[in-house]
Amino acid sequence: MTIINIRALGMTLGDPLFSDLSLTISKSDRIGLVAANGRGKSTLLACLAGELEQTTGDITRARGLRVGHVRQNIPPEALSQTLYDHVLAALPAEQAEYESWRVDVVLDELSVPYDLFHQKLSALSGGWQRTALLAAVWITRPDLLLLDEPTNHLDLHRIALLESWLAGMPKDTPVVITSHDRAFLDASTNRTLFLRPESSQVFQLPYSAARAALAEVDASDERRHANDLNKARQLRRQAAKLKNVGINSGSDLLLTKTKQLADRADKLESAAKPAHREHSAGDIRLVNSGTHAKALITLEDLAVETPDGTMLYRTGQKWINKGDRVVLLGANGTGKTQLVRMIQNALTGGNSPVKSAASLVPAYSDQHLSQLDSERTPLETVTRRFDTGDQRARTVLAGAGINFGMQDTRSGELSGGQKARLAMLMLRLHNPNFYLLDEPTNHLDIDGQEALEAELIRNDVSCLLVSHDRSFLRNVGNRFWQIKGRRLEEVDTPEEFLSAEMKPRS
Repeated sequence: MTIINIRALGMTLGDPLFSDLSLTISKSDRIGLVAANGRGKSTLLACLAGELEQTTGDITRARGLRVGHVRQNIPPEALSQTLYDHVLAALPAEQAEYESWRVDVVLDELSVPYDLFHQKLSALSGGWQRTALLAAVWITRPDLLLLDEPTNHLDLHRIALLESWLAGMPKDTPVVITSHDRAFLDASTNRTLFLRPESSQVFQLPYSAARAALAEVDASDERRHANDLNKARQLRRQAAKLKNVGINSGSDLLLTKTKQLADRADKLESAAKPAHREHSAGDIRLVNSGTHAKALITLEDLAVETPDGTMLYRTGQKWINKGDRVVLLGANGTGKTQLVRMIQNALTGGNSPVKSAASLVPAYSDQHLSQLDSERTPLETVTRRFDTGDQRARTVLAGAGINFGMQDTRSGELSGGQKARLAMLMLRLHNPNFYLLDEPTNHLDIDGQEALEAELIRNDVSCLLVSHDRSFLRNVGNRFWQIKGRRLEEVDTPEEFLSAEMKPRS
């Protein structure tokens, strides 16, 4: 049964985000909505929810349809509420007075620990804030659920719980999901919409299979376009030959034929539609300045502790050699980030049981991109840190997706994707031969993730990285260290760890 029918939908906000989009949403649909950062995914969700008026086209909704829209971020005015009160406030006042028990039911469904119920949202992590948003929408019993980047800030276990919760939802409640988590889309969707300024594509497949089908469509369009242009060129060559013959012979018939061939070539060229070319959100490029050293980092049984001195685990003796892309595995709170920070601190000075090659040139990026000064402009960030002239700095910033209009604004005003690309640019300008990367795919769209993967592999980069992105760590890692109890152990693959993290816990 169709509950929403979209016909020739278009939205222009400065630039066209999408146009001539037609789509039906039925009760059994789980639709993955895929596009690069800033290309209209959240805008389309707002249109479906009736919160934003489209530029062109029509959206027809089933009578009485209740749409639940789970946005990316908690509104500032909600931060002073407790998690419980935020969910309760989503109910009408009369219903909230007599049916507050619904809050307990929903929070239990979403596996929220009781000790978080009465904590203020401002004190909770981004992942729990996102869960509060979902609970506040789900308690209203929507007929259609719209999820905007639901896995942001979630660890693997919470992602697994979300996947399980979606799988257990009533099948007659359709869901539209925007996400850059490829594994999550594969697990949670049965249709995929690739949103484009023109010629958006819909496939009755989850993400990975749909991506392969999209590549075939684009390749076919490319061949068709090339073939049409080739036919037009052949017609023009024929027309040129006939024109010469017609002029020399004085044949009006041949000159008429010449015009007909030229007209056909004009029509072919005007009708020839180029294959879709994704407009880059900005290059992600890394460098590997190289070193003759074999062992870049040596850990001499490092003790990893919490900030208050509580022992988490010991590393034993470990080496990171040239060409190693080491993925650090462990549940949230086990001390992955602590190890990365301890190595970073050791590399920037001070005595430590971390030894490094004399030729090591490190570059570090943390998950919050705190290496960026939010008060400085991108131009200031590049010119002051790397002694680069304005013109050169503007050129490299533009290549990274920071256009001229944004280069003189505060870095804090950039989008998450722009900040991530700026951070990657800063890493490259250090000209390193070793990278420390803590959740580097945060804020990157799928194209950005794949570009980062390709750069790490193509440049034979040496790195230690932490990531909750299953696709990314599987594609990039060639060594894996897992925190097991109070020891750091090397394992052959991440699969046993991932399987354990994705299983329900008793």
